[in-house]
Amino acid sequence: MVQFTAVIEQAGEMGEKTGWSYIIIPPDISTRLKPGFKKSFRVKGKLDAHSITQQALLPIGKGVFMMPLNASLRKAIHKNKGAMLRLKIEEDHTPLQVSAELLECLSDSPKADKKFRALPQSHQMYYSKWIESAKTIQTKAKRISMTIIAMEKNLTYGEMLKLNAQSVNK
Repeated sequence: MVQFTAVIEQAGEMGEKTGWSYIIIPPDISTRLKPGFKKSFRVKGKLDAHSITQQALLPIGKGVFMMPLNASLRKAIHKNKGAMLRLKIEEDHTPLQVSAELLECLSDSPKADKKFRALPQSHQMYYSKWIESAKTIQTKAKRISMTIIAMEKNLTYGEMLKLNAQSVNK
């Protein structure tokens, strides 16, 4: 387990990452976590006293990684941009679990199922986490339906959300 302190930063103009809150994992720390590794991987541990699992570290070059901190995570740790954060993390080897309900519904559409299973596991998890974060059964069902339609139309996660936003605003 690696322990260190980092400052929460917020991205300026960084393409799709514009506005993201994150912390930097410097090369000396990333090497201790997963020596020589240059691709995204997941960690578990604690951010201050808050436990985390399956938290992604994204490579940004030269052995430096970033750990995105979404709004729910920032709320849980009660911190935002500029705050110091104590980390105690290690690589998380737990397999990612895709929403069982999504997989069951995908089985009714062979084209969507094939497309979904061809996605990298990290991309499958975008959909799965989004579906599982729904607060109501109705929202969850709508998100599953949107995912299946997106797979049938060969849309990315971002394209699916954009298309849905456009249809809502009409």
